[in-house]
Amino acid sequence: MTDLLQKSLYALALSLVAVSAGNAATLVEPTLHLKPQGGGGRVALTLDACGGKTDTRILSALVENRIPATIFVTGIWLKRNAAAVEIMRAHPDLFELENHGGRHIPAVDTPRKIYGISSAGSPDAVLAEVESGAAALASAGGPAPKWFRGATAEYSPSAIAMIRKLGFKIAGFSVNGDGGSLLGAKQTARRIAAAKDGDVIIAHINQPTHAAGEGVVQGLLALKQKGMTFVRLDDAEDMGNDGTTD
Repeated sequence: MTDLLQKSLYALALSLVAVSAGNAATLVEPTLHLKPQGGGGRVALTLDACGGKTDTRILSALVENRIPATIFVTGIWLKRNAAAVEIMRAHPDLFELENHGGRHIPAVDTPRKIYGISSAGSPDAVLAEVESGAAALASAGGPAPKWFRGATAEYSPSAIAMIRKLGFKIAGFSVNGDGGSLLGAKQTARRIAAAKDGDVIIAHINQPTHAAGEGVVQGLLALKQKGMTFVRLDDAEDMGNDGTTD
């Protein structure tokens, strides 16, 4: 191998490493807030239904206490939770069902792992994840989704642009209520109860065996007792960063 060829290959390898490092550094975890309204304050509760079953502790509390919520559902969850979907559809004033993807794959168009989950890995795969999630919701009946939240809630900027071109707003958040449903009940309750006017809360409704679900209920009831108003994402003006909603 000639010195010139060796140098060219070395330069190419360095450029590939640089591109890979650049891609790894550009993931975005967008925030989302409601525009301030004054008064007693209002928050938006968003719950992810990634897969698995339904936490009926949360679902029952929402219905009994008339607390509206935006539920981000995957195609996987929809197939396994027909009874919960029926309850949500029976209360259209409370529940807004939105797109969490077809198979719960992070909307990142380069190959990598996020929290141990393999990303979509290409633009075509991101497109398939978003569109299959919307198709699953259409098959389940009800209004077409307007919002998308990807698995892990992290995105590559180019994927954000692609999803926006498909017509979806991307749902960030400002309060991580349950740490991916891994926090204990007390810590989850404290986080949610501390939400302030304009906050968008994220938690999970698909882990009925986790202690976090109990904390979600406690935190929401504490907010209600304070006089906080709950709204769905479609019922309020919002402010998202990184081009996710504008």
